[in-house]
Amino acid sequence: MTREEPTFDLMRPQRWLGGVIFASPHSGRAYPDWFLAESRLNAQQLRSSEDAFVDRLIQPALDHGATMLTARVPRCVVDLNRGPEEIDPLVVSGAPPGLTNPRIMAGLGVIPRVVSQGRAIHDRPIPRTEAESRIARLWHPYHRALSALIDEAVARFGGAILIDMHSMPRDALAHLPRPRPDMVLGDRNGVSAAPRISAGVADAVVAEGFRLRRNSPFSGAYITQTYGRPRNNVHVVQLELDRSLYMDEGRIEPRADFELFQARFARVITRLARLRPDASDAAFAAE
Repeated sequence: MTREEPTFDLMRPQRWLGGVIFASPHSGRAYPDWFLAESRLNAQQLRSSEDAFVDRLIQPALDHGATMLTARVPRCVVDLNRGPEEIDPLVVSGAPPGLTNPRIMAGLGVIPRVVSQGRAIHDRPIPRTEAESRIARLWHPYHRALSALIDEAVARFGGAILIDMHSMPRDALAHLPRPRPDMVLGDRNGVSAAPRISAGVADAVVAEGFRLRRNSPFSGAYITQTYGRPRNNVHVVQLELDRSLYMDEGRIEPRADFELFQARFARVITRLARLRPDASDAAFAAE
């Protein structure tokens, strides 16, 4: 079986203007043949955990001087927003005793056990050697690239702003009172980004008429926790989009009015790309 899967795409603007990075770790859709052959689910079912089309929605960032890092590897193969130590012993045979948290218990460790609606990916656990191989081949290259981008931004601009883009199923918001949010901003309750950066992200979303909620039900996971260091002028904000705004969740296809949403959200992206890790982001550049 082939083991030469590309992990990510790194896209740079003609000129990087201010240390802003847009990342999409869950929109990968390059499903390897060996994985499809081993899974009990079909490709359509596997895609239910994918942040479909998020990479397309953030594409305008390149036109406004921001850098983009988007996954190719699908989330159900290896989850780039989990730590390499987040091993689920129910999906990896011979896994050593280690970290346990609600994500792992739900089957959403670095090697996921389930996709949406709790559907099991495999009939039986995978060998520990396979899990370690996936992490080495697929997880580490993405994070080396992300770390290098952040270091480059700090060297060039004195700091970095990472907008970590995700999407959420509509039913993930079903328990919330109406009106439900269109987007959820996660900064680990102020730990992963300075207040002025989080406020800038919130302002960009609200300015386009979207309803926003902070840190509930999603406050950020491995990427915000690991890379957000406001004291070092490295800020990470996770932004979750309600999938039903732009796609048919059952069919995993863009809605008929996808381009209208895309144009509206592009104005949010434009504002976010103008944020700066220094104090000069107090006001956006003139429209």
